[in-house]
Amino acid sequence: MKREQGQVAKRYVISGRVQGVGYRFFAEQHARELGVRGYVMNRSDGCVEVYAIGSAAALEELKRRLAKGPLSARVTGFEELEETVDTIYTRFLIEP
Repeated sequence: MKREQGQVAKRYVISGRVQGVGYRFFAEQHARELGVRGYVMNRSDGCVEVYAIGSAAALEELKRRLAKGPLSARVTGFEELEETVDTIYTRFLIEP
């Protein structure tokens, strides 16, 4: 986990019933509320991947929210990986 001006980066891989239930929109809304940059995307294996950049406190709160997910989702697995900060992301995006 590289720190850049107080920013840290994490990658979260969420599994369960997380595609086709509004999970990416949920993740985008909460990331933006917390001032987190990065992206969310559906993976071909049925998981959702989130790459997040922000303060340690913001990422901890985002992690808590992502682990719960929207009401229509059922999260059965959650993986957290440390990442380096990629300055290309200036906001939070939904990737195709």
